[in-house]
Amino acid sequence: MLDVAILGQVAFGYSPYIDRNRSVSATRLTVFPLRPDMAPDAAQLLEAIAGVWPADGAKVSLNVASESLLQELMQAQPAGNVMVEIPAFMACDPANTEAIVALRANGNTLLLKGRPLSELPREVLPCFRYSIIDLADDRRLDGTQPPPGVTRSIPHLQAGVRTVSEMEQAFARGAEAVLGWPIDDAIQGGAKAKAAGQPDMQAMVELIRQVDAAEPIEKLENTLKRDPSLAFKLMRYINSPAFGLRVEISSFRHAIMMLGYKRLKRWVALLLATASKDVNMKPVMFAAVRRGLLMEELGRSTSDEEMRSELFICGVFSLLD
Repeated sequence: MLDVAILGQVAFGYSPYIDRNRSVSATRLTVFPLRPDMAPDAAQLLEAIAGVWPADGAKVSLNVASESLLQELMQAQPAGNVMVEIPAFMACDPANTEAIVALRANGNTLLLKGRPLSELPREVLPCFRYSIIDLADDRRLDGTQPPPGVTRSIPHLQAGVRTVSEMEQAFARGAEAVLGWPIDDAIQGGAKAKAAGQPDMQAMVELIRQVDAAEPIEKLENTLKRDPSLAFKLMRYINSPAFGLRVEISSFRHAIMMLGYKRLKRWVALLLATASKDVNMKPVMFAAVRRGLLMEELGRSTSDEEMRSELFICGVFSLLD
């Protein structure tokens, strides 16, 4: 993906769509042109996006911070898994009605971003699956009703959420999902939960230390034997269809040899980053894995596989307390 020309013309930001189950249902990708005089190509943008989110893959929502680029993108017929956020002022403009209706007919999910200051064209309103309401602009906070003649007919997503408390309150007000990273107080809460008796992660940390020190397999085996849950996960992982093994692996030694030290370390790092059972820690886990993948991608040009693996683990561990 790094060799696509448009990547030198725009900056990206990303955040998750977190649903009521605290699962990540989609990724919001914000696109900023680096200079006002630049005219990034929408087709190149969609090509770059398809490299990460293929048409049959997960959903991605485009929040484009350039009216001209968004106008071009609306004419480009994105893949069906690409959701498009359209600012309220553009949705209210009759000049955009045809493109909005065509996007909906193309199968794209459309999101109305912000609160309209005037009535939307009649053909446009049914095109939007959700509205995106920033927390600071949400009338529901103080119980304010919409103006006379205006009804809230579109399910809403809450933007601007920063804490777990704000996330829970948004869901209580009827939000379908929240956009953002409610992770700071989640991390603090997770630390308190560990102190109150969260399952011990000592075996995982010890395994990573032993792999770094290139200790003999016998020592790694002994560490696994002290944590039956971790040992079971390793055996289930090595015997999963992903490995395509013709015979079942039944010994820890054989499992470690088949996996190799590098992949073992990566697997344990992911387990450690996602070990919390606190449902509100799910966004933190998602952030940790995303950071790892981003760090790994940034190191792709080095051609040093070991360095890329270390960058991945560095990113995964960046949110651990």
